[in-house]
Amino acid sequence: MRPILFVLFAMTTFTFAGPTQSANVIVILVDDLGLTDLSCYGSQFYETPNIDQLSKDGVKFTQAYSSSTVCSPTRAALLTGKYPARLHLTDWIPGHPSPADKLQSPAWQKFLSPSELTLAQQFKSAGYSTALIGKWHLAPNEKDTEAYSPIKYGFDLNIGGNHLGQPGSFFSPYKIPTLTDGPVGEFLTDRESAEAVKFIEQNQARSFFLYLAHYAVHQPIAGKPEVIKKFEQKDARLLKQNNATYAALISSVDDSIGKIRATLQRLKLSDNTIIVFTSDNGGLSSVTDNNPCRAGKGSAYEGGVRVPFIIYVPTVSRANSSEETPIQTIDIYPTLIEMSGIAAKPSVIDGISLASLLKSKIPLARTDLFWHYPHYHKTGGATPHSVIRSGDYRLVHFYEDNRDELYNLAIDPSETKNLATTDSETRNSLRAKLDRWLKSVDAQLPETK
Repeated sequence: MRPILFVLFAMTTFTFAGPTQSANVIVILVDDLGLTDLSCYGSQFYETPNIDQLSKDGVKFTQAYSSSTVCSPTRAALLTGKYPARLHLTDWIPGHPSPADKLQSPAWQKFLSPSELTLAQQFKSAGYSTALIGKWHLAPNEKDTEAYSPIKYGFDLNIGGNHLGQPGSFFSPYKIPTLTDGPVGEFLTDRESAEAVKFIEQNQARSFFLYLAHYAVHQPIAGKPEVIKKFEQKDARLLKQNNATYAALISSVDDSIGKIRATLQRLKLSDNTIIVFTSDNGGLSSVTDNNPCRAGKGSAYEGGVRVPFIIYVPTVSRANSSEETPIQTIDIYPTLIEMSGIAAKPSVIDGISLASLLKSKIPLARTDLFWHYPHYHKTGGATPHSVIRSGDYRLVHFYEDNRDELYNLAIDPSETKNLATTDSETRNSLRAKLDRWLKSVDAQLPETK
């Protein structure tokens, strides 16, 4: 199979409220938010009224995927539109190899290459004001944080972005070197949303691109005491999702979305602002429940990569609509370029624009999605693997024993019945596709010790 590549040029534009101003763009990436961690995605315990309203106003994708089962690769994919395998950035930075591992991870790249043309650089070149607020996690270490700062990748403003994968604390002092501490006890998610509101207010007269990458809902799981108490009083005896502190942390993210949308409404920017809301990987199984998906963050199965995905495009989104087309993080880049109406610089990418699907329900010219994780994940239980989803089928290839597992997601969304031996024709066909794709992106394979 030929590699999935698109050369991105200036594309079709869509008309928004501001006739002389390209659409503003806000990308909200939540850390470790699982597929069913929102009310609008089926949670009976967590409460997310503001995100639910965003879903009603926009389009909710029911088969959306992150580009990796862990965070850093997905963040790189979002900013470049490329598969992590092509970037050779395939694990969270710096990863955690162990002498006990049967295979050795390849010499992968533990930073986002400065040669990549990022989404922020595309918008900056088009005259946008750009900001990263929150988690970056694409720098190799503390020593090189400045050299690989978001500022080097097209962001005018960086508040909180560095090499860290999680905050020292969700309460000030945060122990985040690129974020000035607030008053003692200030909550990090509230601070991030306040900084986002400030950025929007300061740039209301020009086009802006805001990448709000919340540190929530990653560990250390924390919440405001009064909100935790509220959820402790809920009857969750029959629910698998029942962690009151985690529920409070999710509520803080929901409050943030409410504040941002209220700000857009107050400044009369709602009709000219695109909003994307999603997660960098599946929910952590020790904290939440991803049912019906199998397992969670750091695993080879659906629970590791199935995520919420909501997009709101003024005048284009079909209100309160649901879309079943499988998509992935790599699609955000070309979609936002096209739907914002900017003249983009040419860039070779793996993602595909969702614009025609959103506007006219035109099916995507793509049948296959891929993942590659040549590493071990201690918490999620992953061993080195590669994955293809083709139509309703999902094939997982495990490198330790050269084993394939095959599932039909249409009838077995929990991946309980392995069809690899009973449907060898489909298994062999998908394995051949997967192998061709791995070669096309020059994927790094795990090595024998």
